[in-house]
Amino acid sequence: MPELQGRCLCGQFSYESNAAPLATMICHCKNCQRQSGAAFSVNVVVPADAVTTKGELKVFHDKADSGNTVDREFCATCGTPIFSRLSANPGIAIIKAGTLDDTSGLAPGGEVWCDSAQSWVKPMVEGARFPKNPG
Repeated sequence: MPELQGRCLCGQFSYESNAAPLATMICHCKNCQRQSGAAFSVNVVVPADAVTTKGELKVFHDKADSGNTVDREFCATCGTPIFSRLSANPGIAIIKAGTLDDTSGLAPGGEVWCDSAQSWVKPMVEGARFPKNPG
């Protein structure tokens, strides 16, 4: 039985992960804000080889502040953001938590890029808050 299942808004694309999340983080970077159209993105990190997919995604090759590539994968039909994949860490897949069928077991363990957070967004996680990306 998969640990995580999700899909895009139109249902053309779906995925499963047979591994438990490695981490769940809130990201306040400007690119996550632009991609999601929201104040932040909630991201679930899983081993890349644990993910199986059905359907078609398009990819936007984004640049991180480090100069590394962030591949932002989204539904080719409805545009729902699904995954981010980091050239610096190809062993992980970052799932956009809003696409999960069941988010009841998620609890963000930290916040990153807090320097870019909207001024009206109050800290949501005690402790693990980073001005940029700690990695």
